[in-house]
Amino acid sequence: MNDSIAPGAREFHTTRWSLVLAAQHAGAATHAHKAMSELCRDYWYPLYAFVRRRGHAPHDAQDLTQAFFTDLLERNPTVADPSRGKFRSYLLGALKHFLANAWNHARTQKRGGGQMIVEWDALDPEARYALEPAEQADADALFDKRWAMELLDRAMKRLRTEFAAKKDEATFDALKCTLSGAESSREETAKKLGISEGALKVAVHRLRQRYREVLRAEIAETVDSSVDVDDEMRHLVTVLRATS
Repeated sequence: MNDSIAPGAREFHTTRWSLVLAAQHAGAATHAHKAMSELCRDYWYPLYAFVRRRGHAPHDAQDLTQAFFTDLLERNPTVADPSRGKFRSYLLGALKHFLANAWNHARTQKRGGGQMIVEWDALDPEARYALEPAEQADADALFDKRWAMELLDRAMKRLRTEFAAKKDEATFDALKCTLSGAESSREETAKKLGISEGALKVAVHRLRQRYREVLRAEIAETVDSSVDVDDEMRHLVTVLRATS
């Protein structure tokens, strides 16, 4: 991946985060609440890892993260600050504010009708956190790293779904390593797929191009303008280079 993954300005459609911000003026609170809920569910783990890295025990971190989501979603979603145009920046700032206020831990239980925002047993956050490098001491840096990895993972899953819809998962599984630069012999891959090396080269080029498009689309859901998409792409590259 390199800086060329952010090619030019493109038409910018209404996204989940831009819908939340637009609700400040249009009063579309119901749609904004749904959009905010979806975004929170998509990016819960970077927040959990941030709380854990701040020194909270697993159970407390789960309670605090749940309480943060509940508080965020119970408030009118139109309180989002448009000056923080990136959802990533808004979410981390809001979490820091929430933790600094030292909320009573009783708020972590049975709010919002007792429904959990994230089902921890299904997602097993502590198992994921156990894989984090012990030497990574900066909670903010860990948040950015986890955010970047969540974006990449979502883009890869979306790509695989597209190939599955064409009943061509085998091609995706054979070529996905080319997206990380860890590809095997092109000759072996071509033979495995039963195509020429020239056709393989074209397939790899198309996959990488589609990957960039999908990644941009995932990022667009968390920002308010096309300019912010480009900024987030550059930030993503910086974070990945720093952790490689």
